[in-house]
Amino acid sequence: MTPSPPASTPASSLEGAPLAPLADPFARRITYLRVSVTDRCDFRCVYCMSEDMTFLPKRDLLTLEELERVCGAFVRLGVRKLRLTGGEPLVRRNVIALFRGLGRHLASGALDELTLTTNGSQLARFAADLFAAGVRRVNVSLDTLDPAKFAAITRWGKFEQVMAGIRAAKAAGMAIKLNAVALRGVNEDEFDRMIAFCGEEGFDLCLIEVMPMGDIGGESRLDQYLPLSLVRARLGERWTLAETDYRTGGPARYVVVKETGRRLGFITPLTHNFCESCNRVRLTCTGTLYMCLGQEDAADLRAPVRASEADDLLIAAIREAIARKPRGHDFVIDRRHHRPALSRHMSVTGG
Repeated sequence: MTPSPPASTPASSLEGAPLAPLADPFARRITYLRVSVTDRCDFRCVYCMSEDMTFLPKRDLLTLEELERVCGAFVRLGVRKLRLTGGEPLVRRNVIALFRGLGRHLASGALDELTLTTNGSQLARFAADLFAAGVRRVNVSLDTLDPAKFAAITRWGKFEQVMAGIRAAKAAGMAIKLNAVALRGVNEDEFDRMIAFCGEEGFDLCLIEVMPMGDIGGESRLDQYLPLSLVRARLGERWTLAETDYRTGGPARYVVVKETGRRLGFITPLTHNFCESCNRVRLTCTGTLYMCLGQEDAADLRAPVRASEADDLLIAAIREAIARKPRGHDFVIDRRHHRPALSRHMSVTGG
């Protein structure tokens, strides 16, 4: 007799047959889902949050079982890559149970990759468990290698705690990519050092332009904004940057640094729109699906999840939402009014 799946996980999310794959109005296949499991974070990075944040009440969040069910529906619909994000995903209680549940889709062959974006603060505690659950690659947000500057950028972060987490992830066997937001006048003098560090450690590096999302308090996005076209030109004076067609499924465009042999990525939502090949959608911890990071249109998946134990309503809601996915985003730095392009914070949508 075939054993039933655990009671906490609806059978439909594990045993349902694959369905016709998702495609948006521009014939782009949707194969990548980013899931914010919490809007909470133990840092208050100056480009992401204000220091005095109000977080969502816990009753508004999908349970871990509900998150697993929604992810399972997307896998049935052809999603091949899942990335869990936050806020800081590893601060959510018992989140490893979610990784374990989703890891079963890796074992079945229905999913190609289960990954994580983290600030690294909790990696020393969870690296071995994540690897056991099937995570083989992790992105760690690290904008500086200077401990004092790190404290200033993150407000609450502890540099050595993050470095211990990175070491633990490497020891566990995970490939590591560092994500650094390029901040004018803050870390723009460090990119050579970060490239050298990544070469020594065997890490990849990805540089990201500031994204104009959410009120961050006294800081101005205009003051923070550093175009990566300028950064790349500067780096080219010291490093040999060779073009490559390497892709991870995300928005980064990569080169290989010949002197180190490691990859260097650029995410440029402002200087170069990366929407033409977008294969991604984002799910928030409340069950809101954003078809585009830079647009406000969204779909409520929490209601159909809670309306029925079967997945029919949920799958119909997903298909209807993907049918509205726009061609691209409208990110822009508002130089006249110094306002963010979108009112919601990046921590709400997921990094």
